[in-house]
Amino acid sequence: MPHVLAQLNDALGAAVTVDPAALEATREDRSGWRSDSPPLAVVHAGSVDDVQAVMRIAHATATPVVVRGAGTGLAGGAIASPGAIVLDLSRMDRIIEISEADELAVVEPGVINGDLNDALAPLGLWFAPDPASRAISSIGGNIATNAGGLLCAKYGVTREAVLGLAVVLADGRLVRLGHRTVKGVTGYDLTALFTGSEGTLGVIVEATVRLRPITAGTPVTVAAAFTDVEAAAAACAAVTAARIRPAVLELMDAGVVARVAAYLGDDALAGTPLETTAPGETFLIAQADDGSAAAEAARIAELFAAAGGRVTLSHDAETGERLLDIRRAMHPALAASGQVLIEDVAVPRSALPAMFRAIEEIGARRGVEIPTIAHAGDGNLHPNFVFTGDEVPEHIWAAADEMFRAAVALGGTLTGEHGVGVLKRRWLAEELGDDVFELQRAVKAAFDPTGILNPGVMFEASAPAG
Repeated sequence: MPHVLAQLNDALGAAVTVDPAALEATREDRSGWRSDSPPLAVVHAGSVDDVQAVMRIAHATATPVVVRGAGTGLAGGAIASPGAIVLDLSRMDRIIEISEADELAVVEPGVINGDLNDALAPLGLWFAPDPASRAISSIGGNIATNAGGLLCAKYGVTREAVLGLAVVLADGRLVRLGHRTVKGVTGYDLTALFTGSEGTLGVIVEATVRLRPITAGTPVTVAAAFTDVEAAAAACAAVTAARIRPAVLELMDAGVVARVAAYLGDDALAGTPLETTAPGETFLIAQADDGSAAAEAARIAELFAAAGGRVTLSHDAETGERLLDIRRAMHPALAASGQVLIEDVAVPRSALPAMFRAIEEIGARRGVEIPTIAHAGDGNLHPNFVFTGDEVPEHIWAAADEMFRAAVALGGTLTGEHGVGVLKRRWLAEELGDDVFELQRAVKAAFDPTGILNPGVMFEASAPAG
């Protein structure tokens, strides 16, 4: 498509690259999925004008566009597709405004989650969405996937933190959605619609996000080891039933604990409860963070012990952070074992024990180990499939198929925070039902009538019109 490249070069100059290494880097993310071929070109946008120029050219030439940020996605939602322009927003990384009075920030999509919080900390403010990838994932990607994380059971997923968006539509028009006010219910909530739309409706080029005051006091951390994962899951359900809402409630099964321990080594675990965890044990971490943290943590410790856990309680903030860092080491620890298909299902919190039981049964029946971690405070599980080779083996997909159906049967969903991407589109209609599935396709068509935005994500790609 030399005419498309010529137009891109004329409009954007050095921002356009066809360097083979740059093209190759866009063929995968952190999901384990790899595209069949490199894209037509990568455009490193530096401004809203750059994004509009790309979309106008793409619209006029019916060229697919894949929007990409930090490349940390876990559902294959931002990887190159054949003949596409990869629109890389990572250079749009300015914090445009921080308003202490209104407790909001205006940022470009390439701002890294952790960098925003580093800038906010001296002001006593923070951005609550807390994905495990916060040190490397971008705000734009957080919004595109409606990311969650360790703290979302108490503080909500990304949608609760997004007040407004600036979006470039498929034909290059710039629209502004939402507001800067705490309340705002004028018209349909298109801001919420775009949050979690995975680059299929438009290109997010600016976000106005809600900030929170940093919680006063020192967090109190409770850790417990259990002999089996169902007992640990039952302990989590007991916390929920007791009307306690800790900031963090994370469950690591025996497979995850073993891999994290091997990855980090003894020195990193010294002085933490994992130092004395026996082989085969599972691990729970809870953290209370408000004015009643000490009393809340003490009650959690009682519930963990009543469920059979070996409990430790720490009022030391440094120990708490070390424990959370161990939890955040899960992804690199599994990646060190081979290729990883990192899955993401959610069930009602009361169904956590049943879902862990189902995962164990599926793994045993299929001869597959499925190390699993859970944001247990909101019923969001991350079963992981480790394999060798470039392609996900069919027996892994068969096990995943059973797992997704088990989650839905328990009243759950295919994805709690990673998104559908290309990995889960085959199951989307089954969960939604035919009527809702067609309504969603109609929404996509209303915003992107020629089908050029992120083709193949959520829905099977179709040939663009025109």
